[in-house]
Amino acid sequence: MSEDIDRELLLLESELKRLEAEYNMFFAGRLPRPPWETRSRVESIVKRLDRGQLANYAARFRFSTLQARYATFIDLWDRGLRAREEGRPGPFAHLTRPAAPAPAARPADRILHVASFEDPVREIEKLQDLHESLTDARREAGQDAIPFHKFAELVRSQVSALKEKGSAEVAFRVAIKNGKVAFTARPLKGLPRE
Repeated sequence: MSEDIDRELLLLESELKRLEAEYNMFFAGRLPRPPWETRSRVESIVKRLDRGQLANYAARFRFSTLQARYATFIDLWDRGLRAREEGRPGPFAHLTRPAAPAPAARPADRILHVASFEDPVREIEKLQDLHESLTDARREAGQDAIPFHKFAELVRSQVSALKEKGSAEVAFRVAIKNGKVAFTARPLKGLPRE
């Protein structure tokens, strides 16, 4: 007799796990309809065991634990079905909601090119390298390139303005900061001249 009850309790436990898995698949959208057949099987086992006499305390405790678990699941699944029918998010909304897209990785701040000039007209190769670096950085950031003649005039005017303030050499830097291109000029003071 106790072996039959143990077998019934094992069957109830395994069917309850199966029912839980099927409901999870249903709410995740992998099953077209709720698992009514499995639910009725589990319900009939619960009723059969509830009507029968459970001789020992261990079997009674095990059954009442499974019965309480089943009742909790039924309540949860019914709330989920009701929410789905009403078109609102329910307790299983996290299973069907698409994952939020990962935030776009912000480009790391970095220095792309540094060049110093005493006279940009005589240092045309360095000026062209600096322009290429700035053009590549602007293209990467989705910005238009600056025409070379305008760029050369900008560098020349910065160098002459900073030379008037006492600097022999001017350093230019192309960098990416907060995803944007930064082009800066600063005077070089106190450095030995080559």
